[in-house]
Amino acid sequence: MSDIHIRRMVGPDWSGVKDVYVTGIETGHATFESAPPAAWDDFCASRRLDLCLVAVDADSQILGWVGAGPVSSRNVYKGVVEHSIYVDPDASGKGVGSRLLSEFISVADRLDIWTIQSAIFPENAVSLRLHERAGFRIVGRRERIAQMTYGPLAGRWRDTIVVERRRP
Repeated sequence: MSDIHIRRMVGPDWSGVKDVYVTGIETGHATFESAPPAAWDDFCASRRLDLCLVAVDADSQILGWVGAGPVSSRNVYKGVVEHSIYVDPDASGKGVGSRLLSEFISVADRLDIWTIQSAIFPENAVSLRLHERAGFRIVGRRERIAQMTYGPLAGRWRDTIVVERRRP
C-alpha cells in the first residue's frame, strides 16, 4: 500500500479510530477493555495527543492508529509511555502496522521519550512479531494478570507479554 499516509490523530478521526478499536476488541486478543471510550474526549483523557497517529489511505479512510499515555504522573517517569496499536483487518499484512509503529517511534524519540512499553497477549503473535521487528524486546511475562470480562474468553485469566523499546 504505497498510498498510506501517517499523520497526527485529530478529533474528526474519532469515528474511524473507534471502528478500528472495536474490531480489535472483538478479537479478544487486543485488550482487556470490553468497549472503546464513549467519546473523543474520553479517549484523549488517558493519552498524549502528541503521541497519537493514524494511518489513512488516499480516501482518508482510517487504516490503523497508534496512541500512548504516560505510565505514571511522577516526574521521574516523564519519558516512559505505554502504547497501543490497532490495524483494520482489511489493511492487515499491507505494511500499515510497520509504518505506524516506525513513525510513532520517530515521534517519541523527538519528544524525548526514552522508553516505550506495551503489554501484549501471548496469543497475539502478529503484534509480538511487529514489535520485535521494530526493535522492542520482551522484558517479562505477567501471568494471570487479569480476567477477561467479555466475549468467549470471559472469566478466563490472561497472561500478557511485556515489551519495551529503549531509545538508543
